[in-house]
Amino acid sequence: MDITLLDGGLGQELVRRAGRATPLWSMEALLNAPELVRAVHDDFFAAGAEVATTNTYAVLPDRLAAFDMADQLAPLTERACGMAAAARDAAGGGLVAGALGPLGFSYQPDKAPPPEQAAEIYAEVARLQARIVDVLVLETMSSVDQARGGMMGAQVAGKPVWLALSVDDADGTKLRSGEPLVAISPVLETFSPDRVLINCARPEAVSQAMPILAGLHPRIGGYANGFTRIESGFNRIGATVDLLQARQDIGPAAYAAFAQAWVAAGASTVGGCCEIGPAHIEELARVLKTPVKETIPAGLSAREVAPD
Repeated sequence: MDITLLDGGLGQELVRRAGRATPLWSMEALLNAPELVRAVHDDFFAAGAEVATTNTYAVLPDRLAAFDMADQLAPLTERACGMAAAARDAAGGGLVAGALGPLGFSYQPDKAPPPEQAAEIYAEVARLQARIVDVLVLETMSSVDQARGGMMGAQVAGKPVWLALSVDDADGTKLRSGEPLVAISPVLETFSPDRVLINCARPEAVSQAMPILAGLHPRIGGYANGFTRIESGFNRIGATVDLLQARQDIGPAAYAAFAQAWVAAGASTVGGCCEIGPAHIEELARVLKTPVKETIPAGLSAREVAPD
C-alpha cells in the first residue's frame, strides 16, 4: 500500500519552540515569528513528510474577531499558506493542505454554528486558501453537524477536501459529540470527501476508530495527539494550551507502532497531531516508507530467484 505521510502537530511544535503558550496559540508565531513557522514546515519535510499543513487552524473569523483582528483574515491566510507552499517547493515536492479548524472551539461541537451558517463561513475561508493550497483539510470535526457544515462550505472552493474527525478519547467508536462514528455515513455519501481521517485524539482511540472508518470510505487515515487528556477548562477561545499536558509514553517508536496498526487496519494516510514532532515523523518515514529490500536465500543466485 502506498502511504501518504502527513506532517506533525504544527501548533504545539511552534509553542514548544517559542517557549510559551498564548491565547493566540499558533497565530502568535504567524504574527511575530514567521521564521519559526517556515522552520517547522522545513523540518517536517526533512523528516520525510509529504504534506505541509498550513498554520491556519485558528485563522477563522470567530477566532480573529475575539482579538479584534477580523480584518486580518485574508492577509494571515495568505501568509500562512504561502509559507507552507514555499517549504513544499524548497523540499522539491509534496502537497500543501489548507487547515480549516472547528468554529466555536476545538472539542466543543456544541459551540459550533448550525451547518448552514458554518458553511457560509467555511466557504469564505476555503476560497482564500484555495488560491495557494493543493487540498483542504477540515480538522477536528467533532460532530455530524460540524462535519456537514464544514463539507458544505469547503466543497465550493474546487479543491479536494479531506475530512478529519475527532473521536472520544475514552471510546474511539464515538465522535466527541457522543454520536456513534458510523453516524457520519450520510455526510460521506452526500459530499464524497477525498479522504476521511481521524485526528487529535489519543492514539488508542484512533486505533478503535480505524476499523469502523474502513467500512465507511475507501481512503482513510489517522493522526493522533500526544496529550494525556483534554482538560475541562480548555473550552473557549482564549484558553491557552498550557492547560494540556503531554504524555511521556508516546515517543517516536511507540507512536510508530500505533501507526503501523492503523495501516494494517486500512489507513493509507498517516501523520501526527498535537505533541507529535519531527522525530516522530522521521520514525514513521523509516517504518512506513523505507522500501523493503528483497533478500536472496543462501545458496541461490539472483537468476535462480528471478529467472528470465
